[in-house]
Amino acid sequence: MKVVILAGGYGTRISEESHLRPKPMIEIGGRPILWHIMKIYSHYGFSDFVICLGYRGYMIKEYFSNYILHLSDVTFDMATGETIYHSSKAEPWRVTLVDTGPESMTGGRLKRVGEYLGDTFCLTYGDGVADIDIRALTDFHLRHGREATVTSVVPPGRYGALAIESGQVKSFTEKPAGDNGRINGGFFVLNRSVLDRIEGDHVAFESAPLEGLARDGQLMAFPHDGFWRPMDTLRDKNQLEELWQQNRAPWKLWS
Repeated sequence: MKVVILAGGYGTRISEESHLRPKPMIEIGGRPILWHIMKIYSHYGFSDFVICLGYRGYMIKEYFSNYILHLSDVTFDMATGETIYHSSKAEPWRVTLVDTGPESMTGGRLKRVGEYLGDTFCLTYGDGVADIDIRALTDFHLRHGREATVTSVVPPGRYGALAIESGQVKSFTEKPAGDNGRINGGFFVLNRSVLDRIEGDHVAFESAPLEGLARDGQLMAFPHDGFWRPMDTLRDKNQLEELWQQNRAPWKLWS
């Protein structure tokens, strides 16, 4: 089962970083968040990736074109021009990089990679991590027999809550998780028939396609109650970096 990762957006809400590189290439612990997402999937045996490129997509191509080189001991024979790779720490991934246009919406990007996909595939965003069990997610999708599965998550608290009595602050706590109910957390599993619901580049996957699937009774929710965090802002990025540096990153499922 292939894994499609949406990696073509501009990342305007984290422009402090994204003006220099595509959002999925923003680093956590010295590795792009795209790498972290791929490691989550490969931990469960999903290692065939299709990455939808757009804004500064050449940087993602350059990253993977040099990936083995950067993770290997290597000898350059200057006399013959031969490059000899020795021990390598590179993962056994197959990565297909597809230019899906600079302005395409999420649905349009997915539609453009249809020729690389089989009957069932995974899809997620290139900016969110979770300690999600991908195998349980895909098994859930295959059991229910509908066209699509979305992972439903509880949004993390973003604002501190004040408990006030007579003008005095009695306590300060993070905004209780789940105030706004469950939300779309990405980590989809989809049947190929979903592509027929996307008219073209101008279509956001989160609008007509998902709305139509829900209306037709073809969209099921896989509940994930563990860690989930998007990297929407610089604050999010810094929080993820802090977790990684403290060896407390819940999404690090691999050893």
